[in-house]
Amino acid sequence: MNLTSYVRQMAAYNQWMNERLYAAAATLPDAELAADRKAFFGSILGTLNHVVNGDIIWLKRFAAHPSNCPALAPVAPLPLPAGLNEPRAATLAELAVLRRQLDGVIVGFAGEVLDQDLDTVLSWTNSRGQTWHRQFGGVLQHFFNHQTHHRGQATTLLSQQGVDVGATDLLLLLPEVAA
Repeated sequence: MNLTSYVRQMAAYNQWMNERLYAAAATLPDAELAADRKAFFGSILGTLNHVVNGDIIWLKRFAAHPSNCPALAPVAPLPLPAGLNEPRAATLAELAVLRRQLDGVIVGFAGEVLDQDLDTVLSWTNSRGQTWHRQFGGVLQHFFNHQTHHRGQATTLLSQQGVDVGATDLLLLLPEVAA
């Protein structure tokens, strides 16, 4: 599998898992979703807000990459989060609308990324004023890994409230192949 296939597969997995995660979270009342669970981002909603913030920050950075993928255009008008724990939405229903929009952008963007794009450098300056230069393909791997990491945290928090998200393995999306 080449890296562009990996990026497309991870975009599909990301969208699939977010649909499952948000559906499972929607079984809890807003007060339970916002309750402090002593997690890194406090609550289930806080954790989901963090993933959205991270996605917006990274997608805006990707939009500045020389590959100039048109699928990233819908991210341009979104305000840049002031911080990684900034609340994007007060309720899961509000956040879910933005999550679906971002997942559509991510899938579209993944479909536009070319092999030669992945070997180029992505440069950005973070919120602390530090400038970074990394291989674009590696940054995309980080992007998807970040989402998976925090979805795992949210899944654990939901499980602690008696909500089963179900199987979350990427393996479920891999096509069966002949031996």
